[in-house]
Amino acid sequence: MTDFTIASFNVKNLIGADQEFYQFLSYTPEEYAWKRDWMADQMMSLDADIIGFQEIFEEDALLDVIGEANTRAHNLNAATIPDETKRYHRKAIFRKLATHPWPKDGLVFAPNSADGGPGERRPGVAVLSRFGFVGDPEIIQDLPEPVTIPFPALRGDEGDAGSYTLTRLSRPILKVRVPVGDQVITIFNCHLKSKLGEFIRPEGAPFAPEADLTRYDPVGRALGAARSAMRRMAEAWVLRKLVVAEIKAGHPVAVLGDFNDGEHAVSSEIIAGEVPFKNYSWMLRHDAKTDRDRYSREENKQITGAVEAVRLHSAEKLFVRKSLRDMVYTSAFGGVFESIDQIFLSRHFHPDNPKRIADMTYFSVLNDHITDGSHPEAPYNKLASDHGQIMAHLTLLGDEE
Repeated sequence: MTDFTIASFNVKNLIGADQEFYQFLSYTPEEYAWKRDWMADQMMSLDADIIGFQEIFEEDALLDVIGEANTRAHNLNAATIPDETKRYHRKAIFRKLATHPWPKDGLVFAPNSADGGPGERRPGVAVLSRFGFVGDPEIIQDLPEPVTIPFPALRGDEGDAGSYTLTRLSRPILKVRVPVGDQVITIFNCHLKSKLGEFIRPEGAPFAPEADLTRYDPVGRALGAARSAMRRMAEAWVLRKLVVAEIKAGHPVAVLGDFNDGEHAVSSEIIAGEVPFKNYSWMLRHDAKTDRDRYSREENKQITGAVEAVRLHSAEKLFVRKSLRDMVYTSAFGGVFESIDQIFLSRHFHPDNPKRIADMTYFSVLNDHITDGSHPEAPYNKLASDHGQIMAHLTLLGDEE
């Protein structure tokens, strides 16, 4: 059996010292050293085989963190793992205690195509794998053809109801294939559009009117939130299309990253796919001519199978179901503790699927560093991440090492 782990780690603005990433924001050398130290500690605590990173401005800074984590791994192993001269070196406990470094050639970085100069930087994503990769990575951000989403008229005689067009994702989607035992798993790492409002700056104006909080515009700011939500849901649909194509090609899939939404938000449900109706035999057919025209029992099985085949499942919720634990969160603000970082797995990993390739045995979340930023006595540390790190523990079935 092969045990392996998949983690998602939003690092919060990783960049080297003395570089302005957002307006007036940069790290001193001391602040960068603190952040590198903290990230290396988190990587050691995770000890994950596959890690998807979000909010990476520079590959060199991430390589620096990985190098620091590897140095610590070597030092820890030297101190705690007995060499072959010790008669007890074969004890199973030492296999559990050993920390395995990450190969630097096991890193793929996807920069943001909208990245700008000082003060106007845009972060990318990355995947680190102890197993290496199969084939070339794919980066999806600037769409070869715009995605236009038309809206149907609410009444048949109303004509055109408008449309929304997406030409570029706010952050890249990184697609890689990772060999694990005798399987190859497709990993999608994403960072969808945040809930921060998108406001339009009039030509020649120094800023958008809605940004001036001294002239608070609740309606304009609500429209900005609506723009963000539409962009996030359109990005989720782009990701869903990629996921379905991969599953239909017969490949196991894991989707991870910062969804900027909870599991039951519309954008997350778009990525995961529909939940099948309990019994389609109760439902009127799409081409019904009378109230008795329902789907047959055979069609019910066909439809349910088609829906289930391309569904994704939350690793967090699989763990809650397995352990009866009901409190997992990766972010906190304004008194709201929620999970906006997700790991979704295709049915190849679902415990109810007799043809599954792996079992999820545990789910970890590192969130002790998360504090509610609305509390004046306990603001979160700006150098640590404002996200918890999550990890799925899996065991490959039918694979003998």
